[in-house]
Amino acid sequence: MSFSDFGNDLYTGKRSIPVIPKRRTFYLVSLVLMAIAIAGLGINKLNLGLEFSGGSEFRVTSTSVPDDYESMAREALGAADDSQGVRVSKLGTGTVRVQTERLGEAESAEVRAELAETFSVPQDRVSATFIGPSWGESVTNQALRALVLFLVLVAAVLAIYFRNWKMAAAALIALAHDLVITVGIYSFSKFEVSPATMIGFLTVLGYSIYDTVVVFDKVRENTTEAFGNGRMSFAQAANLAVNQTLVRSINTTVIGVLPILAVLVVGALFLGPGTLLDLALVLFIGIAVGAYSSIFLATPLLVSMRSKDESVLELDKRAARSQAAKAKKQAVAATASGGVPAEGPGAGADRAVDSDEAATGRPAVSVPMATEESSATITGRQVHKYAQSGPRNQPKRPPKSRRK
Repeated sequence: MSFSDFGNDLYTGKRSIPVIPKRRTFYLVSLVLMAIAIAGLGINKLNLGLEFSGGSEFRVTSTSVPDDYESMAREALGAADDSQGVRVSKLGTGTVRVQTERLGEAESAEVRAELAETFSVPQDRVSATFIGPSWGESVTNQALRALVLFLVLVAAVLAIYFRNWKMAAAALIALAHDLVITVGIYSFSKFEVSPATMIGFLTVLGYSIYDTVVVFDKVRENTTEAFGNGRMSFAQAANLAVNQTLVRSINTTVIGVLPILAVLVVGALFLGPGTLLDLALVLFIGIAVGAYSSIFLATPLLVSMRSKDESVLELDKRAARSQAAKAKKQAVAATASGGVPAEGPGAGADRAVDSDEAATGRPAVSVPMATEESSATITGRQVHKYAQSGPRNQPKRPPKSRRK
């Protein structure tokens, strides 16, 4: 079976992945992932870049960077390890970046001269930049304001669009889930948190909410139809919506992740730390986690939050009665046509009656089976025993006086 056939079966309901019935399992998976991410934040901390922590940065531009560039840079600064706040990294193929704590003008000039001598380059090939802590604090505050504003606007738009605050709440919980896991995994990688990283976080949240809105739109369509005809319960309609959008979400995620993965690999192998690598990592993690939450977390949360609503409870009863009646009709038709139910004569009808009684709390009304007075066709229609059994349009026989 091809992937397209599998997706078509999911859309039509021929096949079904029990996302909603197994929602407690997915809740547990999400809780475990969030616990690991929070533990990573507590143990490793975030590697805040110079833009947030403040300090001095030196960049040595050369035609080629020696393999032992890190030890050479530390020797020039007199720093044996990371204890003195010195970070050395390679940018591209010809630039060495050295970050230190805040240095004065005289100290900066001395460090530039030492680096130029160590790497055998003119002093004008060594640039020095100072970033004050107040600027980093301003960047942090602006990023937090942008995040809060984003969440408030998302909650308002979702509540207005879906006309249901519980959908907005479920979407925001899924967003928080994505943010915590993404930041936690980022802390394990020890990548530097830069302004590009913050842009990546906001981009990931936008992607995640987009994917969740697509799934919720299908959930609203299916549940509205279920409320109208009463053939499916709220959970069944929501599970069908998740299955119908599953293949689309997978395709969208794969298409989005593949080019980011290529950028991530090229950046890690050839370019080294920098804006491109920071952005690629956060996008790669966030898009994958966002696709998971929109399918396996947001919709199950919505079903759990609405499970006690009076309208949902009434719909569940109507769906149980409808499905029980359908099962009884199928059992009657199978018996009348000479078929035997899987577990003995009348087993399907008995199960349908039992489920009807359980759903309504009232004794179910039995449907009379075919007897001597009546018979049933294969479609389940009852036919009286005196009904004409042959073709209805046969010509009448002439009177005896006219016969030869």
